[in-house]
Amino acid sequence: MDPISLLGFIACTLTTLAFLPQLIKVILEKRTRDISRNMYLVLSVGVFFWLCYGVLKNDFPIILANSFTLLFTTTILWYKLRSKEEE
Repeated sequence: MDPISLLGFIACTLTTLAFLPQLIKVILEKRTRDISRNMYLVLSVGVFFWLCYGVLKNDFPIILANSFTLLFTTTILWYKLRSKEEE
C-alpha cells in the first residue's frame, strides 16, 4: 500500500470509528437529550452525498467508510427522532 493510500485508510478508519462511542452510549442509555437533531440530520445527508460520490467515482475506501458512517449517524438520528416523540 502506497503512503497516500495508507493515509486515506487511516483517516477514513478514524473518522468512521469516531461515531462508535456516541452510538454505543445512545443505544445503551437510550438517552439523546444532549444530542443535536439538526447536526445529525445535516451530517447524515452530507455523508449520504459522500457515499454517492464514492459510488460514482468507484472509490471503494470512500464507499466503505461512508457506508459505515451513514449507518452510525442515521442510527443515532433515529434514536434522537424516536426519543423526541416520547418527550
